[in-house]
Amino acid sequence: MSSTGDGHSTGGSRRRYVPLFHRLAVLNALLVVGAVVLTIVVLAPSRLFGRRLDEELAVLAGVLVLVVLVNLMLLRRVIRPLQALTEQARRVDLAARPAERMPGAAPTSEVGELALTLNEMLERLESERREATGRVLAGQEAERLRIAQELHDQVGQDLTAVLLSLATLQSSPPAQQPATLAEAQEAVRASLEDVRRIALELRPEALDDLGLASALAVLCERFSERSGLQVTQRIAESLPEISPEAELVIYRVAQEALTNIARHSGSDRAQVALASGGGGVTLAVRDWGRGLARDIVPGSGIRGMRERAALIGATVEIKNDGSGPGCELRLKVTLEGSR
Repeated sequence: MSSTGDGHSTGGSRRRYVPLFHRLAVLNALLVVGAVVLTIVVLAPSRLFGRRLDEELAVLAGVLVLVVLVNLMLLRRVIRPLQALTEQARRVDLAARPAERMPGAAPTSEVGELALTLNEMLERLESERREATGRVLAGQEAERLRIAQELHDQVGQDLTAVLLSLATLQSSPPAQQPATLAEAQEAVRASLEDVRRIALELRPEALDDLGLASALAVLCERFSERSGLQVTQRIAESLPEISPEAELVIYRVAQEALTNIARHSGSDRAQVALASGGGGVTLAVRDWGRGLARDIVPGSGIRGMRERAALIGATVEIKNDGSGPGCELRLKVTLEGSR
């Protein structure tokens, strides 16, 4: 949504306003007229009742008009850089093209300071956008590499074993064929399980079919079976309406947090809690491991969780638990209707 230079809004929710130039011009004109009239009243009151009143009033009106016109020209000269800065800021679209910088930005005036600040802000935004894009691409490539390795190491080996079993089946005597066929069937079943597990990691079907609460419950159960980590869950029975984007972010943050606990915490148990309140929902993932070091540098997993949270206006906080060993991750999501 934007407004024109004359203060007219292009959207229905923004109020119309009088531009700064018009406001200053009216105020200055009123001050000039008031000062002239007051000066005449104080210094020469007889002029108001003299014989040549009409002529003097005409001269006075002409002088006032001239003063107001000069004032308007000077004001327009002063306000023009601010209007140009407003138009430049309105044209910024980092998603479509690199933003143009304000030319001649220098700290010689308030408008110059504002233009210089705008240029510096655009530099930071473009730099952060490049870094974020690079991290997204790196994360995508890392995920592709992981999937490729799992397909090669698990599914590829199982299917190779099936081919060898089928080749052996052709040349084996009839008495050994049932055992060989059973081995091939077991290898195919294991391959199907691996493919299904990889597909679930790419897109959790429980999230689409059963909802967030059930999807988190399934995630905890499957993670316990696969990693050996004892995961307990405390998920509120009644949750407010959450957008699909927010549900996916909550699920992915919980998934990444459990993965980090299994890899780095040294804990044998974890807890996933989801509660509502305060105009939103809060996800808490806790472990009882070694905790976070003071000088720890956030890795790609923590940065990825924070970037996911930023997409929906949520916040991620990770700190050592004050009540005991381990640390806790808290994802706070504010729902749209409560903002």
